[in-house]
Amino acid sequence: MARTEILTSRANPLLKDVRRAVARGDLTHDGYCVAEGFHLLEEALRSECEVKAVLAAAPVRAAVESQVRGRDLRVVVLEDGLFQTVSATETTQGVLTLVRPPAWRLDQLFRDPTLVVVLDGVQDPGNAGAIVRAAEAFGASGAMFLKGTVNPYNPKTVRASAGSLFRLPLVSGLDETTALAALQQRRLDIYAAMPRGKRDLQECDLTRPCAFIIGNEGRGIGERLRSAALDLRIPVTGVESLNAAMAAGILLYEARRQRTPGSAVM
Repeated sequence: MARTEILTSRANPLLKDVRRAVARGDLTHDGYCVAEGFHLLEEALRSECEVKAVLAAAPVRAAVESQVRGRDLRVVVLEDGLFQTVSATETTQGVLTLVRPPAWRLDQLFRDPTLVVVLDGVQDPGNAGAIVRAAEAFGASGAMFLKGTVNPYNPKTVRASAGSLFRLPLVSGLDETTALAALQQRRLDIYAAMPRGKRDLQECDLTRPCAFIIGNEGRGIGERLRSAALDLRIPVTGVESLNAAMAAGILLYEARRQRTPGSAVM
């Protein structure tokens, strides 16, 4: 049974911790990510992640209690407009879940069939979350968030991933030396997504174990990573480049297409 309590003080330690996590774009002090909205509550429960508490604005209390019915969860109802002080969105649904994300080891990113997406300095949390979502959707084995990339547990990244961050094997904070060593040790084909890449996407055999590097929205991919990879371009007409998340989605889709029985490299 859900355990419901009511909070009325802005100075409550739980609320202060949530506000700090939202402001920093990080986990709470005890390692929970801020997942806002009814969909992310549903995804956290479906993914069987540990949930510390579900915070609900008073008007949606009944809806939240109905969604968690039969589960031993702490439901914290926030009165007197308190929910707005912890919300990370302008138009809130009035529900926020504190979820402990899975702890993944680097080797877990390379399960067969191996397909790793590497985020090198991707700064926009919406892009990063959308890339993680596409990675899960198209069967990637894992994702690397290199140093300089937005925190994967930024509330905006969590929201853009639509729950995929609760399931896709992911390691963050890696330096490029460690990331390259891991990719090369496993003999992956490493592709750098570049607007003027030398190799056309349709010419690549993506049925082999491989990794896609997606670079920073402004500067692109770091020189060291680029020198260790094959430049890869997506054929486009009338535009020079694509949004990072869109490019990643196209690459991941093509890999999935080639790996589907009956498909072939075009």
